[in-house]
Amino acid sequence: MKNLLYTLILALLIIGCASTSNTKDVNNSSASTSDTIRIANDSLEYEIIIIEPGFNAWLATQPPRGFYGQDYLEIRNKIMVTTYNNRVLEPSRYNPNIYIQQINYNNFVDYGYEVNYLLFNWFEFFQKQYNQKLR
Repeated sequence: MKNLLYTLILALLIIGCASTSNTKDVNNSSASTSDTIRIANDSLEYEIIIIEPGFNAWLATQPPRGFYGQDYLEIRNKIMVTTYNNRVLEPSRYNPNIYIQQINYNNFVDYGYEVNYLLFNWFEFFQKQYNQKLR
């Protein structure tokens, strides 16, 4: 579980190397212009940090929290994580500068709504930003 989050953090850090240094704690703040989002849950020992230039502005234009059900988000995330990870394993076929490192998303862990919502939206942003289809 912890590996998934560290892997995602590393991948997003590399992809979004032009981000700001401000950190936004999703659980404790309102909308911000920062391009960094931090989600942490000490009881499950995971942390996700999304560092992607333009992600926050894009996220503000998406359907609000609660629009999608958690089950829908989990199903979509499982599909997109699998596709993303398969592309990481094929660097000769897919750009290794885009597909940097696998995401260790455990299908049997309940990450909660917020993590699934932000991961889903990051995948949507990723697809539009890099003209990719993960479905």
